[in-house]
Parts: sequence; C-alpha cells; structure tokens
Amino acid sequence: MKCPRCGKDGDRVLETRTSQAGSVVRRRRECIKCHFRFTTYETVERVPLVVVKRDRTREPYDRAKLLNGIATACRKRPVAAEKIESIVNEIEDILSDRYQTEIKSADIGRMVLDRLLEIDDVSYVRFASVYRKFTNIDKFANELKKIKKERRWKKKQR
Repeated sequence: MKCPRCGKDGDRVLETRTSQAGSVVRRRRECIKCHFRFTTYETVERVPLVVVKRDRTREPYDRAKLLNGIATACRKRPVAAEKIESIVNEIEDILSDRYQTEIKSADIGRMVLDRLLEIDDVSYVRFASVYRKFTNIDKFANELKKIKKERRWKKKQR
C-alpha cells in the first residue's frame, strides 16, 4: 500500500477491525518511511449490477440512491440510521447471492417494502406512495386498509 503522504510503498498494519456486520475490514496502517498513519477499508467486490427500470431503461445499481430513498421515507420517524444501513446491506447480500447481473427496480422496491412494513408503517406508506405511484387518494386508502388487515392477521398469529 502506498503512503498517501510520501508515496513510499511499504507500511505496517497497526490494527484490524471488521465493521458493517463483517462485510468490511478496516485497517489502521503506518508508513515505514514517514510514520504517517492512515486507514484503509477492504470490501468484497461484487458483480456489477444493472437495474432495469419500469420504462426498460438500464442503469448501474447505486447504493447511495437506495439509501437515500429509504432515508427519505424514514425522515422524522423513529428509525435509526443503522437500521436503514442494515436494510440496504441485507438487500445487497440477497442480490449478490443470486449472482444476477440485472435486477428489476420493482424487485428491489418490494424488498424494501417488506422490510419497512416490519419496522415502521408510516415509512412503509411513504415509500409505497413513490414506488407504487399512487395517482389518487383511493389507491392510497386501499394501501392503508391492506396494512391494517396485515397487522390484524399478524396479531392473531402471535
């Protein structure tokens, strides 16, 4: 690893830690020449994933876009940032386990909705309103009825 300060190739690892549920390795390093300390991160290289949109256009998968979409739905709700991060990590793990090169945006949306329904109803409805493109109040009301019905069913199962 080249030192970011002096450019010398050679360092020693001072500390190694895992983070993000073991999917990232963080290493503190020190340059042998100038003794500058810096941090590096190692992650598993995933197969490049292409998202197929509703209009059949394709775009590269963007983790930040998924994080922002979920964070927007959860804004001002009692959902921790770590929980949002774990939802994205879980979805990415599922996507990488499938070894697909393409995924429909609708499939990603359904995965997000399944997880949001478990943690916060309001965030679920916010995300669903964009994902399902509610065009009128009746569609919105029908979604709320569906949530209530599912909640009652889950309570009976307990």
